[in-house]
Amino acid sequence: MSNKRTIGMWLYKNGGGDAIAQKIIKKLKERDIQTLDNINLRHAVAKNRNIVHNDIKLNKLDLFFSYNAGEQTVYQTYLYQALNRLIPMINSYDAFQLTEDKFQTSFILRNAGVNTADYRLFHRDDAQDNLHKTLKKWSGMVYKPTNGWGGAGLSKIENEENLQALIPTLNHGNTREVFVERFIKYDNTDFRVDIVDGQFVGCYGRKAGGNDWRTNVTSGGSVFMRECNDDVLNVAINASKACGTDIAGVDIIFDQEKEEYVVLEVNGIPAFATPEQEKMGLNFNNKKIDLIVDLIDRKTKK
Repeated sequence: MSNKRTIGMWLYKNGGGDAIAQKIIKKLKERDIQTLDNINLRHAVAKNRNIVHNDIKLNKLDLFFSYNAGEQTVYQTYLYQALNRLIPMINSYDAFQLTEDKFQTSFILRNAGVNTADYRLFHRDDAQDNLHKTLKKWSGMVYKPTNGWGGAGLSKIENEENLQALIPTLNHGNTREVFVERFIKYDNTDFRVDIVDGQFVGCYGRKAGGNDWRTNVTSGGSVFMRECNDDVLNVAINASKACGTDIAGVDIIFDQEKEEYVVLEVNGIPAFATPEQEKMGLNFNNKKIDLIVDLIDRKTKK
């Protein structure tokens, strides 16, 4: 590598991602930063002290920008971890790993003074008795795989019948831990707040579809325009900071019983607005791109 700054990038291509990548590359070039695009660590090879992709020694780059949730593999994240021991990453591997795990995220947030749903984590072998006790205490709870996304694998437990239906799944799964959250009474809408480098990027809402209680678009939820108030913004910024994320999409709901805003999830790879969402009025993409370019510029200063 020359003295010129060079970064690697792996950004999703669907939903307008390809056009976003080109805008980032163009703006980085204006700052004399070269971008090697579409570097999927799944296809990289480690050779002694180097991690190589298409004859490029990735550990010699000035930074790697990994932003693709849909195509992650175990191998890719394994090299992500190794590479981040030598060069800056956005997000860092530690922040990425944390936000991929719902329990670890909730644990860190609660200890940082950020409201989350009340939760319990049990070893699978101790789960049945503990789940019965927890259900009596809360009257309703949600079982969540610690590393799921998009609402997949969630089960709402409101009675003993629901609980008995869940037990066989727990007993036959590979996981050793069982994570549940108290079911929060809310209006079936949430706030998705995008934060880059500690700064507000944009906000929109999501509403659960039909009789469902999950707001995730992949679970039938829909996106709508929504303003971000100061309380929601402060919660989002504090959550992103607690998790150590350079980029975060923070999902927040209003607990109607406790009358407080609660973080449901911190997403380390929040999508840019799609072309369809931009037509609705979600116009934060350019601001997000500018903040990411500023962030890369600062992190690669020599």
